[in-house]
Amino acid sequence: MLQKSPGIFLENAWYVAALSTDLNGTDLLARTLLNRNVLMYRTENGEAVAMQDRCPHRFVPLHLGKRDGDEVVCPYHGLRFNGSGACTHNPHGNKLIPKAAKVRTYPLLERYGFVWIWLSDAEADESLLPDYSPLVTGHENAVGYTYMHTAANYELIVDNVMDLSHIDHLHGEIITTRGKLSPITPALRESDTTLSARWEWEQTPALLIFNQFLPKPEDEARHFFDITWAPPANIQLSVGATQNNGALDLANCIGQYDLHTVTPETETTTHYWFATRRNHLVEDEAFNKIKIEAMHGAFANEDLPLLEAVEKEMDGGEFFSLSPVLMSNDIAPVKVRRLLRQLIEQQG
Repeated sequence: MLQKSPGIFLENAWYVAALSTDLNGTDLLARTLLNRNVLMYRTENGEAVAMQDRCPHRFVPLHLGKRDGDEVVCPYHGLRFNGSGACTHNPHGNKLIPKAAKVRTYPLLERYGFVWIWLSDAEADESLLPDYSPLVTGHENAVGYTYMHTAANYELIVDNVMDLSHIDHLHGEIITTRGKLSPITPALRESDTTLSARWEWEQTPALLIFNQFLPKPEDEARHFFDITWAPPANIQLSVGATQNNGALDLANCIGQYDLHTVTPETETTTHYWFATRRNHLVEDEAFNKIKIEAMHGAFANEDLPLLEAVEKEMDGGEFFSLSPVLMSNDIAPVKVRRLLRQLIEQQG
């Protein structure tokens, strides 16, 4: 009999709840995050608000109600709640408001183009949110954001990004390394709470997403991937190519700074956000739109169907209990899985 996943998430952490642009000042946005039903909206002065999506009276999902200024009105009996979760209006009887008529609210941080939520009972700790400020540094036409929903456990997505050896086998010509990446075991950098993996290689021609911006598009180029996982499920990926002898970094290479960040919806479904900022054609709005749509298409049409098939095949089994065959390309995702489990166990 398969050993089932304990279904425990890292609670004391910031998770993405939405893109900043998802909250428009008029609509109510309902999402399930870590098995919690959450309602979000933006007040008239621009503040983002998050609360439990449940009226404390008869447990109606509040997103089925309506906005009344900065307040939410329950559609069942008309109780009204403000952005701090307090009931401000009871239309029944003597109109007294019961002391228990409160809705739990959740701390939010709005940074790097995302709305981050703290779902733990512990006091919110802003220092636990990693710094992804390069996403919001530079021309607005050089950064793109996208969202995907997938019927797979969030750790499968983390595995997928931490092990890039799959790109020559799963993806098409546009990002092939022509077999150069798979034989390389990445160099790792580790801390108590993060893990980084780095690949360096040469190929001819360069990755097709970059070669047209290099001096000699059909010639050999040096490349790098540098990827850092930070809890609970944030992966910052930098990739670049150059035909000079300088450093393999984004200051010297044609490349991009990416962030993959995922938030569990349930044990078997996940919210997946992706952001990318490039250092070339930075003012080209049309190119920006084409690029983010192409990357979204690659994930949605190639990565996610495969991960959903893996989730279905695992049938709720815990990853290591299924005795996976481990190879050299698994070094980074396996270490991340073990570090995440350690952090979850430490929270008690």
